Amino acid sequence: MTTNASTAKTTANKKNAAWIALLLAGVFEVGYALSVNGSAGFTILTWSLTAIVFFLLTLYFLSVALKKIDVGIGYAVWAGIGAVGAAVFGPIFFSETLTLAKALWLAVIIAGVVWLKLADSLAAAAARKAELAAA
Repeated sequence: MTTNASTAKTTANKKNAAWIALLLAGVFEVGYALSVNGSAGFTILTWSLTAIVFFLLTLYFLSVALKKIDVGIGYAVWAGIGAVGAAVFGPIFFSETLTLAKALWLAVIIAGVVWLKLADSLAAAAARKAELAAA
């Protein structure tokens, strides 16, 4: 019984690590999007190099996350974080506008990302419960 409980705990820890990797991938995606914008079509060297670094980091952490998170959920969360982050930080770095309507729809994206995480957590909890019951 202890072995199965230990296995379930290890699985949960790996799943949590995957979500942390996915959040990091999302943050690096924001950096990538902003850097590509700042590079002006890859004509400004420092922004271009920064974009390449963020691109490699976002792909690495996304690939790590997708080892344990379903690709549909992982990609949606990653893209959502990138979209929201770019929309929020675009006005800060590039004098873009963030209207009330844009903010409302960004809130919808954020809510969707949260619900996807909750749905994944519930599915993982049910799987752990089934694992323990089968032991």
